Amino acid sequence: MHKAIILSVTCLFAAAAYAQQYKWVDQDGKVRYGDVPPPGANATRLKPPAGGPSSTTPAPEAAAKKDAKPLTPEEAFRKRQEDATKDRDKQAQAEQQAQAKRQNCTQARDALRVLESGDRIQRTDAKGERYYLEDADIARETARARQAVQQWCS
Repeated sequence: MHKAIILSVTCLFAAAAYAQQYKWVDQDGKVRYGDVPPPGANATRLKPPAGGPSSTTPAPEAAAKKDAKPLTPEEAFRKRQEDATKDRDKQAQAEQQAQAKRQNCTQARDALRVLESGDRIQRTDAKGERYYLEDADIARETARARQAVQQWCS
């Protein structure tokens, strides 16, 4: 008798756990959860719990993989090698981009430091002649250098 009661209570809790759950904010600004949101509420549908009924239905990709013929050991080995090579290439590319970003950040900070030093700044024109930047030119280049620091160092 007690086992039957315990079993039925357990089944009720399990059914409640698998029911679709919603999340909404009531008129008092409190977040509420339930299986039926009130009419007119802006409710968000929550994901079912892991291992619920939706986990027993295979995803379309999984169904396609089931229908595909199994790979031979040699084909599986080649596929793993290709995947590993792709992963290494992605990682190397990400590292190169990070290194370039660090270098650009260092250069931008150095340029900003020189511009903000207060020293006279000279440049060379196309003829090879030196000239000094005026205050307005320094202000423009300082603004550009600050933008570069913000872009590369953030």
